[in-house]
Amino acid sequence: MKLNYSLDDLRYFCTVAQLGSFKAAAQQLSMPQSTLSRRIRQLEQDLALRLLNRDAHRISLTQTGHRYFERAASLFDELNAVSDELLSEKQHPKGKIRVSAPINAGKQFLRAVLFDFMRAYPEIQLDLSFSNTLVDIEGEGMDVVFRVGNPVVEDWIARPLTDIHFIVCASPGSDYGQLQSPKELVGKPVVLCHPMTVWQLEHDTTGDAYDYQATTGIRAEVDEIQMLTHAVQAGFGMGYIPDYSALPLIEQGALQRVLPSWRSQARTLFLLYRDREHVPLRVRLLVEFVLARFVG
Repeated sequence: MKLNYSLDDLRYFCTVAQLGSFKAAAQQLSMPQSTLSRRIRQLEQDLALRLLNRDAHRISLTQTGHRYFERAASLFDELNAVSDELLSEKQHPKGKIRVSAPINAGKQFLRAVLFDFMRAYPEIQLDLSFSNTLVDIEGEGMDVVFRVGNPVVEDWIARPLTDIHFIVCASPGSDYGQLQSPKELVGKPVVLCHPMTVWQLEHDTTGDAYDYQATTGIRAEVDEIQMLTHAVQAGFGMGYIPDYSALPLIEQGALQRVLPSWRSQARTLFLLYRDREHVPLRVRLLVEFVLARFVG
């Protein structure tokens, strides 16, 4: 039902009823007493109710006005409490931040940063959602989002954090290390990891590019880097693995690199957050904390 009266007039009435005086209410509201009296009369006309008894010396609430004041005053008390709480959040960092990130990038690059942030701001709660599925960040009400590649989201700001390269790997005992060209991958056993099912390779020195999408020889399809790595180590086929995960294992002898002169073009991990003018203090602090660790 559409309101047929002004909420400002209702607030003026509550102030008069609370103070019991047009003069005191006008002073508190910083408005002329005549204007205040006119606005209260307008409210009574809009409601078709008499709220105040007036005489030359004092005012009093009618029975209807008393009931109306009891119900309306609590609403304005609640609104004032909400306003005070929001103002407090602008000055004192607390509350919840909803964060979305890819599983593996989150584990590798973000876990320590987020934990350090929680230690620095004990009154801020992080609601962390690690998933390789692209979530509806608006629909899910996310505050801060981390994505690898394709960071364009309308009305969100994207800041680059670090670059990731993917390389082709196999188990240490396999003979795939003898391959010389990406064309030789065709038909060989592979383990695919979604969403990186197309292996986009580029030669380190010549800049030649080759995209390989396996149609045969697929032994398994997974959606998590750790499972991919374990399957490759177990000898089920070659895999397209991010360098931050693969290089330490290659150094330990737990993986071998295939086509060592080839790797993917850089895929950048981005930090996304909403328009700067409307970022709550707690979110702004997290954004600045993350950027300082990666960019500073």
